[in-house]
Amino acid sequence: MKRWGLPFAFLLVALAGALYYQQRQASGRAGFPAPGFTLKDINGHTYRLADLRGKIVFLNLWATWCPPCREEMPSMERLHRRLQGTDFRMLAVSEDEDGAAAVRPFVDKMGLTFPVLLDQDGTLPPRYGVTGYPETFILDREGRVIQHTIGPEDWASESVYRYFLKLLDQGPGAAQAGAEHAPTGG
Repeated sequence: MKRWGLPFAFLLVALAGALYYQQRQASGRAGFPAPGFTLKDINGHTYRLADLRGKIVFLNLWATWCPPCREEMPSMERLHRRLQGTDFRMLAVSEDEDGAAAVRPFVDKMGLTFPVLLDQDGTLPPRYGVTGYPETFILDREGRVIQHTIGPEDWASESVYRYFLKLLDQGPGAAQAGAEHAPTGG
Protein backbone atom coordinates (compact mmCIF):
# COMPACT_ATOMS: atom_id res chain seq x y z
CA MET A 1 0.00 0.00 0.00
CA LYS A 2 2.93 2.37 0.65
CA ARG A 3 3.81 2.10 -3.01
CA TRP A 4 0.62 3.99 -3.95
CA GLY A 5 0.76 6.55 -1.14
CA LEU A 6 2.96 9.09 -2.90
CA PRO A 7 1.16 9.02 -6.27
CA PHE A 8 -2.21 9.21 -4.50
CA ALA A 9 -1.06 12.18 -2.40
CA PHE A 10 0.29 13.89 -5.53
CA LEU A 11 -3.06 13.36 -7.29
CA LEU A 12 -4.97 14.86 -4.35
CA VAL A 13 -2.70 17.90 -4.27
CA ALA A 14 -3.05 18.34 -8.05
CA LEU A 15 -6.86 18.12 -7.87
CA ALA A 16 -6.99 20.58 -4.97
CA GLY A 17 -4.73 22.94 -6.91
CA ALA A 18 -6.91 22.71 -10.02
CA LEU A 19 -10.04 23.44 -8.01
CA TYR A 20 -8.37 26.38 -6.28
CA TYR A 21 -7.14 27.72 -9.63
CA GLN A 22 -10.60 27.50 -11.21
CA GLN A 23 -12.25 29.25 -8.26
CA ARG A 24 -9.53 31.91 -8.22
CA GLN A 25 -9.93 32.46 -11.94
CA ALA A 26 -13.70 32.80 -11.59
CA SER A 27 -13.44 35.36 -8.82
CA GLY A 28 -10.69 37.24 -10.64
CA ARG A 29 -12.44 37.65 -13.95
CA ALA A 30 -14.51 40.72 -13.19
CA GLY A 31 -13.69 44.40 -13.43
CA PHE A 32 -12.12 44.27 -16.89
CA PRO A 33 -13.31 45.71 -20.20
CA ALA A 34 -15.28 43.05 -22.08
CA PRO A 35 -13.46 42.06 -25.27
CA GLY A 36 -15.40 43.25 -28.28
CA PHE A 37 -16.82 40.91 -30.89
CA THR A 38 -18.99 40.75 -33.97
CA LEU A 39 -21.04 37.56 -34.45
CA LYS A 40 -24.08 36.47 -36.40
CA ASP A 41 -27.15 34.93 -34.81
CA ILE A 42 -28.90 31.79 -36.08
CA ASN A 43 -30.91 33.95 -38.51
CA GLY A 44 -27.86 35.71 -39.98
CA HIS A 45 -28.35 39.03 -38.14
CA THR A 46 -25.03 40.61 -37.07
CA TYR A 47 -24.46 41.62 -33.44
CA ARG A 48 -21.59 43.84 -32.32
CA LEU A 49 -20.91 44.13 -28.62
CA ALA A 50 -19.91 47.77 -29.14
CA ASP A 51 -23.48 48.52 -30.29
CA LEU A 52 -24.77 47.56 -26.83
CA ARG A 53 -22.79 50.21 -24.95
CA GLY A 54 -25.18 51.92 -22.52
CA LYS A 55 -27.07 48.66 -21.86
CA ILE A 56 -26.71 46.01 -19.15
CA VAL A 57 -25.55 42.94 -21.08
CA PHE A 58 -25.99 39.30 -20.05
CA LEU A 59 -23.43 37.32 -22.09
CA ASN A 60 -23.72 33.53 -21.80
CA LEU A 61 -21.30 31.11 -23.50
CA TRP A 62 -22.76 27.65 -23.91
CA ALA A 63 -23.19 24.62 -26.20
CA THR A 64 -26.10 22.32 -27.06
CA TRP A 65 -24.10 19.24 -26.01
CA CYS A 66 -23.61 20.65 -22.49
CA PRO A 67 -26.24 19.36 -19.99
CA PRO A 68 -25.80 22.23 -17.47
CA CYS A 69 -26.18 24.71 -20.34
CA ARG A 70 -29.44 23.08 -21.42
CA GLU A 71 -30.58 23.08 -17.78
CA GLU A 72 -30.28 26.85 -17.33
CA MET A 73 -31.81 27.94 -20.66
CA PRO A 74 -35.47 27.95 -19.49
CA SER A 75 -34.60 30.23 -16.56
CA MET A 76 -32.64 32.50 -18.92
CA GLU A 77 -35.72 32.75 -21.14
CA ARG A 78 -37.91 33.69 -18.15
CA LEU A 79 -35.44 36.40 -17.08
CA HIS A 80 -35.24 37.71 -20.63
CA ARG A 81 -39.02 37.97 -20.93
CA ARG A 82 -39.32 39.58 -17.52
CA LEU A 83 -36.81 42.32 -18.40
CA GLN A 84 -38.01 43.05 -21.94
CA GLY A 85 -38.55 46.73 -22.59
CA THR A 86 -35.62 47.77 -20.39
CA ASP A 87 -31.94 48.46 -21.11
CA PHE A 88 -31.19 44.77 -20.47
CA ARG A 89 -29.83 42.68 -23.35
CA MET A 90 -29.31 38.93 -23.24
CA LEU A 91 -26.95 37.25 -25.67
CA ALA A 92 -26.34 33.50 -25.67
CA VAL A 93 -23.25 32.58 -27.67
CA SER A 94 -23.24 28.99 -28.87
CA GLU A 95 -19.85 27.33 -29.13
CA ASP A 96 -21.21 24.45 -31.24
CA GLU A 97 -18.89 23.66 -34.15
CA ASP A 98 -21.87 22.72 -36.35
CA GLY A 99 -23.36 26.21 -36.01
CA ALA A 100 -27.00 26.85 -36.85
CA ALA A 101 -27.57 23.22 -37.90
CA ALA A 102 -26.99 22.12 -34.30
CA VAL A 103 -28.38 25.18 -32.54
CA ARG A 104 -31.60 26.07 -34.39
CA PRO A 105 -33.49 22.85 -33.49
CA PHE A 106 -32.60 23.35 -29.82
CA VAL A 107 -33.66 27.02 -29.85
CA ASP A 108 -36.95 26.13 -31.57
CA LYS A 109 -37.67 23.26 -29.17
CA MET A 110 -36.97 25.46 -26.11
CA GLY A 111 -38.92 28.42 -27.51
CA LEU A 112 -36.02 30.81 -26.87
CA THR A 113 -36.69 34.42 -27.88
CA PHE A 114 -33.38 36.05 -26.94
CA PRO A 115 -30.60 36.33 -29.55
CA VAL A 116 -28.53 33.17 -29.95
CA LEU A 117 -25.22 33.94 -31.61
CA LEU A 118 -22.86 31.51 -33.31
CA ASP A 119 -19.16 31.23 -32.49
CA GLN A 120 -18.29 28.10 -34.49
CA ASP A 121 -14.59 28.95 -34.51
CA GLY A 122 -14.46 29.31 -30.72
CA THR A 123 -13.00 32.82 -30.73
CA LEU A 124 -14.71 34.10 -27.56
CA PRO A 125 -13.73 31.51 -24.89
CA PRO A 126 -9.99 32.32 -24.92
CA ARG A 127 -10.67 36.05 -25.05
CA TYR A 128 -12.89 35.85 -21.96
CA GLY A 129 -10.82 33.20 -20.16
CA VAL A 130 -13.58 30.60 -20.24
CA THR A 131 -12.74 27.30 -18.52
CA GLY A 132 -15.96 25.38 -19.27
CA TYR A 133 -19.63 25.78 -20.11
CA PRO A 134 -21.86 27.48 -19.27
CA GLU A 135 -20.17 30.69 -18.23
CA THR A 136 -22.00 33.99 -17.92
CA PHE A 137 -20.56 37.49 -17.91
CA ILE A 138 -22.59 40.50 -16.79
CA LEU A 139 -21.47 43.74 -18.40
CA ASP A 140 -22.24 47.21 -17.10
CA ARG A 141 -23.28 50.14 -19.28
CA GLU A 142 -19.64 51.00 -20.01
CA GLY A 143 -18.89 47.49 -21.28
CA ARG A 144 -16.98 46.27 -18.20
CA VAL A 145 -17.42 42.76 -16.85
CA ILE A 146 -18.85 43.26 -13.35
CA GLN A 147 -19.86 39.67 -12.65
CA HIS A 148 -18.75 36.26 -13.87
CA THR A 149 -20.63 33.05 -13.11
CA ILE A 150 -19.30 29.56 -13.83
CA GLY A 151 -21.90 26.83 -14.17
CA PRO A 152 -25.67 26.87 -14.35
CA GLU A 153 -27.70 29.41 -12.40
CA ASP A 154 -31.40 29.81 -11.69
CA TRP A 155 -31.66 33.05 -13.63
CA ALA A 156 -35.40 33.25 -12.98
CA SER A 157 -35.06 33.53 -9.18
CA GLU A 158 -36.42 36.62 -7.49
CA SER A 159 -32.99 37.57 -6.09
CA VAL A 160 -31.43 37.50 -9.56
CA TYR A 161 -34.31 39.57 -10.94
CA ARG A 162 -33.82 42.16 -8.17
CA TYR A 163 -30.07 42.20 -8.89
CA PHE A 164 -30.71 43.16 -12.51
CA LEU A 165 -33.36 45.72 -11.56
CA LYS A 166 -30.79 47.35 -9.28
CA LEU A 167 -28.24 47.44 -12.11
CA LEU A 168 -30.83 48.91 -14.47
CA ASP A 169 -31.77 51.61 -11.95
CA GLN A 170 -28.16 52.73 -11.59
CA GLY A 171 -26.84 55.33 -13.94
CA PRO A 172 -23.69 55.01 -16.03
CA GLY A 173 -20.57 54.56 -13.91
CA ALA A 174 -22.50 53.18 -10.93
CA ALA A 175 -23.16 49.58 -12.04
CA GLN A 176 -19.96 48.26 -10.42
CA ALA A 177 -21.54 48.79 -7.00
CA GLY A 178 -24.23 46.23 -7.82
CA ALA A 179 -21.72 43.40 -8.24
CA GLU A 180 -21.65 42.65 -4.52
CA HIS A 181 -25.22 41.28 -4.70
CA ALA A 182 -24.66 39.34 -7.89
CA PRO A 183 -25.77 35.79 -8.64
CA THR A 184 -23.42 33.29 -7.09
CA GLY A 185 -23.55 30.49 -9.63
CA GLY A 186 -24.22 26.94 -8.86
